[in-house]
Amino acid sequence: MKRFIYIITDRNRNNLHVGLCSDLLKTLKFYSEMPTLFFDCAQHLNRLIYFEEINTEEQAMDRFKTVSTYTRPQKEKMIRSVNPDWVDLTIGLNFEHTTRIRPHLRPSVNMSSARIATAF
Repeated sequence: MKRFIYIITDRNRNNLHVGLCSDLLKTLKFYSEMPTLFFDCAQHLNRLIYFEEINTEEQAMDRFKTVSTYTRPQKEKMIRSVNPDWVDLTIGLNFEHTTRIRPHLRPSVNMSSARIATAF
């Protein structure tokens, strides 16, 4: 089962929280629903700035322990290597999630209108 190591921060980039989960979208939703769980309102963790997808639970746990022991400059260097502008990656994840669901919502092509279009 795939696991995710992630780093989430607040709007001012003051706090860098490292986490481990199996469903990244569900975890991000949890953070948005529980804004004061770890910090007060001013330090609401709402920006996903880094994540890794790891195939096994053992490797994920080892990587989580390693990243958790990093100092802030080490974490910043790791983040900037893949996300130099510290853009919120949640937007891309939500877009990817909706495109996977979307094919079920596409209207079917009417065969008679397709024949008319090809006749011209």
